[in-house]
Amino acid sequence: MREHADPLLAAVVFALFARAFLFQAFEVPSRSMEKNVLTGDHLLVNKFLFAPHRDAPAAWLLPSRAVRRGDIIVFKYPEDPRRDFIKRVVALPGEIVAIRDKRVFVDGRLLDEPYAFHSDDRVWPDDPAVPEEGRRRDQLPPRTVPQDSYFVMGDNRDDSRDSRFWGPVPSRNLEGRAMFVYWSLPPRSSDARRGWRELLRLPLEIIRRTRWDRAFLPVR
Repeated sequence: MREHADPLLAAVVFALFARAFLFQAFEVPSRSMEKNVLTGDHLLVNKFLFAPHRDAPAAWLLPSRAVRRGDIIVFKYPEDPRRDFIKRVVALPGEIVAIRDKRVFVDGRLLDEPYAFHSDDRVWPDDPAVPEEGRRRDQLPPRTVPQDSYFVMGDNRDDSRDSRFWGPVPSRNLEGRAMFVYWSLPPRSSDARRGWRELLRLPLEIIRRTRWDRAFLPVR
């Protein structure tokens, strides 16, 4: 029995180690990163890239670097650390970020953002008569990103709750950088039937609904 138990135990220990320190699976729950990352995408997240392990034994096996503008990161939501969010890094610590008419400026320079997507053609002005949600979405006075923090935004700029609304993300909240899509399954409609016949057909339905063209698609 021990001959069979030892390899199984080793596999479990390695899986737990990888889950804690190396990689993490993450399912995208919302449309905030469309059209680059879709609702229902299942991502593999690199957890060690931003980790401070340079002085650890065999650190060369776990390459690391600083967070860069444009990185798509997974992090603990600052207002509820039990939830994980995914956004793109727009501004780094010490930089001044501002938004004017949906255009993002960092240190006074307009960012080139080919990945940004706008689902609403309206531009809300910086007018007290406009609801605060609209003003924050499209207009943001210049503000300095605190040290050890990052200003993040969803690629779907008109349908994303991000640093415009709840502030920068502290570096301690970072989980890792999204690497690639390993599986993609669009969510079912809320009124979909779930009887026993539907359950029997579920495996075939999953195969049919899977977005195979997104398998192993790099996240950029």
